[in-house]
Amino acid sequence: MKVGFIGLGVMGAPMALNILKAGHELTVFDRSPEAVARLVKAGAKAAATGKEVGAASEFVVTMLPEPQHVEEVVTGKDGVAEGLQKGGIVIEMSTIDPGTSVKIGDVLRKRGMDLVDSPVGKTSEHAVTGTLTLMVGGNQAAIDRAMPVLKCMGTDTYFCGGPGTGHAMKITNNLLATTIMVANTEALAIGIKAGLTLELMQKVMRTTMAWNQQLAVAMPKKAFLGDYSPGFACRLAGKDVRLACEVAEAQGFEALVGRAAQATLDRAGTMGMGDCDTAVLMKIRENELGIQVRQAAAPTVTTT
Repeated sequence: MKVGFIGLGVMGAPMALNILKAGHELTVFDRSPEAVARLVKAGAKAAATGKEVGAASEFVVTMLPEPQHVEEVVTGKDGVAEGLQKGGIVIEMSTIDPGTSVKIGDVLRKRGMDLVDSPVGKTSEHAVTGTLTLMVGGNQAAIDRAMPVLKCMGTDTYFCGGPGTGHAMKITNNLLATTIMVANTEALAIGIKAGLTLELMQKVMRTTMAWNQQLAVAMPKKAFLGDYSPGFACRLAGKDVRLACEVAEAQGFEALVGRAAQATLDRAGTMGMGDCDTAVLMKIRENELGIQVRQAAAPTVTTT
């Protein structure tokens, strides 16, 4: 199959590589020449615009930071829609609001094309192994046609409903996951400052309703090791939470917890940490309180 991919960042690059590994013909575009060069070295073809990607492809995957970026690259000047043939499908895998997703899909359908929204869950590690969670929305016929491409990137597929529902699921998921992360950093910092140990808090929380996957999986891999290298950037987490809050508020609901989490993430940005992994939120709390939240080093095992 002829597949295009636009957006070769931390998540997009390994996702595109897995499409290539599956034997599909791949054309890529990104504003970073280095990112494009790495995919070309692996066997992809380079394009200079979204239009060129569309002209070379039956399916075009987009994995971009913000809703306006997706709209520009798909339906804007020299966008995918100007090159994609009738019957072509855009697979939109970014984290954007469902309103923008539906809007872009409507434009494409008027031109004889279609859009499948399939944002992803899990981490960059899962992007590398092709085991992402896929939250899929759209017209069933288009989804069925897109499945061979989607299966290159994910193993857990959830059909959410009609156009825009995949993106609705993603921002709902990220709102909850991120607010839990923010709450974890605050609670653990308070506990350490009060004289508790991380190990004790983990033991107790495992037996109560406080336990969560951020404490169990994500934070031991990054925050508790003092590792803030790029993964899920604070600026992107803040964007996801903002989108979820905006959707809620458009429905007449005040997103108090979400807005508090967004303020915390925005603060990381003003401190020059927007591109750091969300694990850096723990570091900010540590600096404020003069503490350190770290896992105890594993004991060294010696053999004779």
